[in-house]
Amino acid sequence: MPLMLKPGTAWTDAYGRCVDLAPEAFNDDRVLNHWGGIWHRDGRTTPAVTPVDGTSIAGPPRLDRSAAARAVHAAVDEHRRWRHTPVAERAARVSAALDAMEAHRDLLSLLLVWEIGKPWKLATADVDRCIEGVRWYVGEIARMTDGRVPLAGPVSNIASWNYPMSVLMHAMLVQVLAGNAAIAKTPTDGGLSCLTLATALAVREGLPLTLVSGSGSELSRVLVRGQEIGCVSFVGGRDTGGQVATSLADLGRRHILEQEGLNCWGVWEYSDWATLTGQIRKTYDYAKQRCTAYPRFIVQRSAFDHFLAAYLPAVQGVRFGHPLAVESADDPLPELDFGPLINNAKVKDLADQVDEAISKGGVPLFRGALDDGRFLPGQDISAYMAPVAILTPPRSSPLFHAEPFGPVDTVVLVDTEAELLAAMNASNGALVATISCDDTRTAARLASEVRAFKVGHNTPRSRGDREELFGGFGGSWRGAFVGGELLVRAVTQGPADERLPGNFGNQTLLPA
Repeated sequence: MPLMLKPGTAWTDAYGRCVDLAPEAFNDDRVLNHWGGIWHRDGRTTPAVTPVDGTSIAGPPRLDRSAAARAVHAAVDEHRRWRHTPVAERAARVSAALDAMEAHRDLLSLLLVWEIGKPWKLATADVDRCIEGVRWYVGEIARMTDGRVPLAGPVSNIASWNYPMSVLMHAMLVQVLAGNAAIAKTPTDGGLSCLTLATALAVREGLPLTLVSGSGSELSRVLVRGQEIGCVSFVGGRDTGGQVATSLADLGRRHILEQEGLNCWGVWEYSDWATLTGQIRKTYDYAKQRCTAYPRFIVQRSAFDHFLAAYLPAVQGVRFGHPLAVESADDPLPELDFGPLINNAKVKDLADQVDEAISKGGVPLFRGALDDGRFLPGQDISAYMAPVAILTPPRSSPLFHAEPFGPVDTVVLVDTEAELLAAMNASNGALVATISCDDTRTAARLASEVRAFKVGHNTPRSRGDREELFGGFGGSWRGAFVGGELLVRAVTQGPADERLPGNFGNQTLLPA
């Protein structure tokens, strides 16, 4: 039976609900920027398409540098007022904003489906993690800010598109709780309408949020180097993160720069293959478009036959396709591992990398087909990619040393512990890693040599929520670590001689 779009979930339905709910932020023909406590019909609108089926959706209203400078100056004025707001009032206002977001949770989730291609289950999880995570901070903020004061200026946020709510909006709300105004640049590749709706609900409660769109090259000078910015928070790739770090080098400014790393899963002296099969299947959530995804498996050569027998059923069981396609109107939305990649350009780039890696000696272990996906009749599927796995990618390939940010796995075989550790540290630092090993002491010894902030034993690691700390080693992180109390400390001032845990230059200070 041909699939159909779930009734009531069309983009026009979602956008129309935004116009009805927040007309101050959504016009019939465009989305607005918010700065200075006012929604502005400014900026040059640019076309956008959804990766789900290639049709048109609302595009970002891009500001130029001078307009962005005015927005930052207005945020500074808001910051100077807000920083004197009592913590109890800040908590009450943030709680009210969270209540509003929870009331409109399904609409926020539907926007994420259309704008960045998340399947329904993962989209709702993104919204829920934001709401639940910030509620925890509301309960802890008085303790966390005791003896501390807000920064001298607002926090400027530049983040990638993959987690608009649970990373970007979550960070902004905690920054506001801590007494700062918060500025965010809408991710260029997606999340505009979801972030705009969440911001509209928050500013109705009097929260000092600024949300603007624009190109990084145009706005970087004011959002990164602006004289009155108190802290720069960045989440994204190493190339862009390196540019931000260079811009900050001579300013001595508070910064949090989360960058990519090649997160590796090592398999050494291991035998619980049934458990590994289920874990591998979970690594395909959101097509590995996550900073904590595992795209590299490093496997003891003598166990490769067992690994392959565990790996292939996992990757063959992956379900992907149109996140809103159902067989009949009353059916629930499908439970998929992933939908599209963020755009068709990313698919082409990854496909070219795969072809090049194989042509230069990489061995294709598995190549899925788009025919295995769930799609509507005649829909554009150019942003979709089936899973691929390559054994021994050539060292000249980007797939050998960089995070693919797509459903492409690479497998490297090793014979010694030294080779295992060298392979796991191929990208000079990562956010997470895992070692599957039967012996606890061996796993702990190996983990101590892996340059990742979190190393799991027989289990994957993630960014974490609430009190769990988060950071990265080597080139995967610069500046203050976050998570739990560290996130609040990163955006507040403590004693004059305080040293924050984090990576600063060539020095790393770990949490006590």
